[in-house]
Amino acid sequence: MAQSRLEKIGTIFSRTTGLLRSGAMKPEDKPIWYDVYAAFPPKVEPRFDRPIPNLPIRKIFYAEDVVRAKYHKMIKSYEQINLADTKRETNTQQFIAIYNNLKSQGALDEEKILETAKQLLDEKLASRRASNTTESEVEKEPSVGAGLTDSFSDAKRAKESASPTATVDIKDLFKE
Repeated sequence: MAQSRLEKIGTIFSRTTGLLRSGAMKPEDKPIWYDVYAAFPPKVEPRFDRPIPNLPIRKIFYAEDVVRAKYHKMIKSYEQINLADTKRETNTQQFIAIYNNLKSQGALDEEKILETAKQLLDEKLASRRASNTTESEVEKEPSVGAGLTDSFSDAKRAKESASPTATVDIKDLFKE
């Protein structure tokens, strides 16, 4: 039993039980899951030859998934996002928020809501780009969640603004 590593010969629980009974595995080396499995065994033993249950796969869609799909079909290009930046909403999230706001007002039909939400988002993004260009002219502190491109731009600006006369003499560093 100690040499059986194949899933076809018993289950992992039965092989571990055999190892514990024979003394090949010490009780202190027992896996963490073993006691939980012994206390709450599954209804059907998980064997390799067990037939797969024929259950239909349920389609899970949220209302925003349909809106998201329509948005991505309209724009045809995707933005680059920084997954570490959790404070900034993506364009898709902003579009869904605008769409839901317009839909809650209920004055427009579905197609008009999509077009209006797209136009409002484009205006919002254009105004943000315009404000970013005016901010980039003024030196700013790099933010914690800044993107990679922003970090490189900030480093380049800092390098350009450093005075060329501020050089370090290596001999001065190692004087005793």
